[in-house]
Amino acid sequence: MKRLRQIVTRAVVAKGKKRTESKELLCPPNAPTSILGCWVINHQCQAKRNGKFVDVTGKFDVNVWYAYSNHSKTAVHTETIAYKDRIKLSFRDGVEVDSNDVKMRVLQQPNCIEAIITKSGDKIQVSIEREFLVEIIGETTVVINVHPTDYEEEWSYDESSHDSRSASSSSSSSSSSSSASSEKAEFDSSSFS
Repeated sequence: MKRLRQIVTRAVVAKGKKRTESKELLCPPNAPTSILGCWVINHQCQAKRNGKFVDVTGKFDVNVWYAYSNHSKTAVHTETIAYKDRIKLSFRDGVEVDSNDVKMRVLQQPNCIEAIITKSGDKIQVSIEREFLVEIIGETTVVINVHPTDYEEEWSYDESSHDSRSASSSSSSSSSSSSASSEKAEFDSSSFS
């Protein structure tokens, strides 16, 4: 027990995930006869903790390309949609941590999955899907085992055969060069006697 230490650190203490599918009603200036396309752009959002939940608020633009006047003309209608999603948190240790540090990730950007003309014939109903993952970052305690100061993990030293060859070749070349220099010295001395 004397070797155990507690480290206080920051970690993910709670998480939450939610997929939302909402139906939005758009009111174009002309009565549509057919829908040619629909897309979502300019998504902006932010997250804020609210007790055991995280509230994600944001907005995006929905663009609908449609035909009107008995399929003789086309237009693009744009509306800005605001939303608020409440995501329930699951805490790792079962205890609610007092932290408002929220990290949010958009798993699925708002996307149009269906666009239809309403029965009245003057509006467009758009189905939008989106998905978020939120995390609460807070202080937690980590327990570690402390080893004696002279403890070191064993290392396996892998000596490369390429290095040993280059070392042996350099040593053999140095020995051959030294023997050649000694033979040269004997030759030089014999020529003078």
